[in-house]
Amino acid sequence: MKRRDVLKGMTGGLGALAACAPFCSGKILAGEEKRPAGRKPGFIDIHVHTCKPRHPKVTRANGTRYPTPQELIEMMDAAGIDMAVVQTTVSPECRYTAVTSEETIEICANYPKRLIPFCNLDPRFVSNSPQAKFRPLLEAYKELGCKGVGEYVPNLYFDDPLNMNFFRQVEDAGLPLTFHIALRIGGCYGCVDDVGLPRLEIVLKTFPKLVFLAHSQPFWAEISTDVVQDGKRVGYPKGKVTPGRVVELMRKYPNLHGDLSAGSGFNAISRDPEFGYRFMEEFQDRLYWGTDIANVPQKLPIVDYFHKLEAEKLISRAAYDKITWQNANRLLKLNIGP
Repeated sequence: MKRRDVLKGMTGGLGALAACAPFCSGKILAGEEKRPAGRKPGFIDIHVHTCKPRHPKVTRANGTRYPTPQELIEMMDAAGIDMAVVQTTVSPECRYTAVTSEETIEICANYPKRLIPFCNLDPRFVSNSPQAKFRPLLEAYKELGCKGVGEYVPNLYFDDPLNMNFFRQVEDAGLPLTFHIALRIGGCYGCVDDVGLPRLEIVLKTFPKLVFLAHSQPFWAEISTDVVQDGKRVGYPKGKVTPGRVVELMRKYPNLHGDLSAGSGFNAISRDPEFGYRFMEEFQDRLYWGTDIANVPQKLPIVDYFHKLEAEKLISRAAYDKITWQNANRLLKLNIGP
């Protein structure tokens, strides 16, 4: 497929964003049309972060910050990323700034051929109860062009009634959801689960029509049985993989999909290369290439890794294309041409 065919196909899926977002400028900004014709699609990134410029003092404690939209586009251009899903962060845990669904939609409306908005809500919104009604809000965000929900990070147990209420309504709305797992309540962000991910299994079983895009260290560490070392859960275990709970759950639950972004996803497929190749072949229909761009600058080792996979034919052409762009195209209904 040639790049001009990609752009033609995308207009049906995302081109209406500027028109349907009354709070956006509708102005197409620099970087939107930077795509040389004549080559097939590069990457669709399932997971990035951005926000509009903040005051210089509004940063994380270590001085880092999200890239601005223009910085994000420049990083994407440098890495060969055609399109990216912009995650929304509204839960308070470990945030230095909130990025609302409205802000994400506005940003993406300015780059409708490059950026794809995910909306987000915290399960404590509306009434802070398991009876809170989120469906009208989710439908509104769908009408404004949002293709999914995430990054979902409330620091509650995965199967907490507040989460279960929210998941049920996301399932009803027909949107996928990107989640982050935490090890504990307090001092971190994400839905809390235990070793072996028993609470995630409850959720997968309860909501079989809800596609969960799995992300974070506590999830991907469970790709192998060595997730606990010296009595502690390990975030980035190294070395040979003995297939663990991630493999088991992905075989058992077709609604569990894998977000390969960040160091966690990259480590899972690269720590034991031969295992990684087999894993990507087996689950080629449910894995999604990504970076988790959330800083500027930021190293993106998964870019060169996938170039190597392609150049050395370490995975099949079919698996490579599905993971790098076709699965995202299908799941998010981007309408990129055949």
